[in-house]
Amino acid sequence: QVQLIESGGGLVQPGGSLRLSCEASGFSFSTFYMFWHRQIPEKGLEWISRINADGGRTKYADSVKGRFSVSRDNAKNTLYLEMNDLKPEDTGLYYCARDQEGILRGQGTQVTVSS
Repeated sequence: QVQLIESGGGLVQPGGSLRLSCEASGFSFSTFYMFWHRQIPEKGLEWISRINADGGRTKYADSVKGRFSVSRDNAKNTLYLEMNDLKPEDTGLYYCARDQEGILRGQGTQVTVSS
């Protein structure tokens, strides 16, 4: 059974940083691309980043490029998202997912950027 558990969200001031984690189980994590998505209030699910199976290639949505960094530790079955220079418009529920569409995702972790 695929399980994805996100953590690390919280309340942060504009310009601040957070590091999200996603613990994966129930599948061969090291052989899959992994993705981060977010649900912004009053908007749909937005894809924000992906990383290939060995962690050597990454891609980002324009909205987070240069501020967010995705990485993974295949020995720990864990995916990370380092978020810097956070803005109020980054507020939302952040999910890790095993697919580009975000269908197979965890419960999410809330990120709130506010002064």
